[in-house]
Amino acid sequence: MKILVTGGAGFIGSNFLNLFVPRYKNYHFINLDKLTYAANPLNLTELESLPNYTFVHGDITDYAWLENVFDNYSPELVVHFAAESHVDRSIIGPEAFVHVNVNGTFNLLEVCRKKWEKMGGKLFLHISTDEVYGSLGQTGYFTENMPYFPSSPYSASKASADHFVRAYYVTYGLPAIVSNCSNNYGPYQFPEKLIPLIILNALSGKQLPVYGKGDNVRDWLYVDDHCRALWELTQKGKLGETYNIGGNNEWKNIEIVEEICRLLAEETGKDKDEYLNLIAFVEDRPGHDKRYAIDASKIKNETEWEPLEDFSTGLRKTIRWYLENQEWVEKVKTGEYLQWMELNYNHRSRLN
Repeated sequence: MKILVTGGAGFIGSNFLNLFVPRYKNYHFINLDKLTYAANPLNLTELESLPNYTFVHGDITDYAWLENVFDNYSPELVVHFAAESHVDRSIIGPEAFVHVNVNGTFNLLEVCRKKWEKMGGKLFLHISTDEVYGSLGQTGYFTENMPYFPSSPYSASKASADHFVRAYYVTYGLPAIVSNCSNNYGPYQFPEKLIPLIILNALSGKQLPVYGKGDNVRDWLYVDDHCRALWELTQKGKLGETYNIGGNNEWKNIEIVEEICRLLAEETGKDKDEYLNLIAFVEDRPGHDKRYAIDASKIKNETEWEPLEDFSTGLRKTIRWYLENQEWVEKVKTGEYLQWMELNYNHRSRLN
């Protein structure tokens, strides 16, 4: 089988490929990536020499180029990670999110519709987010039949892409599955996201910015657990269905930051207060959803998938990875990263 993975040099995509390319040598994995700021070829160095792995540099918003990729490789399975994915960036520059997340997904669907003349044995697996559902109150969980109430340009763009995928299944019979996951964390994550941002800032003795009062709640999922769930969907998922994937790990943002400080102190031998004193509550972002929590019973019942990592083990693994991969860290902490930190945080007033 030939598997086209879009956005495979990014955070989740690279973890997916690193898990499954060496394991499934009878499958040919084609990694299609534009190599934007959050993608990194260093994520995939161990795969470069493997005969069942091919990297293709390009852009899913270029329809003619996508057609050539399909003509050259004839993929039977598309695992669609490629997306602009950071909420704060979508608030500052929403156009890119419409261009990539909506138009790019549309291009992929159109190419699949035209090139997959025989739909049997094909699959379009679309990876999305729980943010499409909006915000929960103090209780309850996101289920697959909940209506969409996206709050940010990012979640609106992903919601639109989800609807296109489902429409292509209903209208054209395109074999598709949609997955909506909770917040991922783990190796290779670009440090605009909360957990790597806090780890790297703490190690550098920089401010640890926390939005508002830090009481927004997220459900955290270790990236390898997410990737295993996605693989299960390629094997056992039902066409036309949606599956929520969550870690059953609800934490307030401030609790996350404090836990990172505690674990970093253990790993580095420093006083915990040295890190805790860096915490700075800053002006909240617009439309900040209060709480996310996922009911993942559907995928558990249909595929027998369960997350293997609890938050304490997964977070410690993540911290150790950043401590042990300083070459990777130093390469990403330049250019786009520094510009982003200045753009997003320097204008925010400190609240404490």
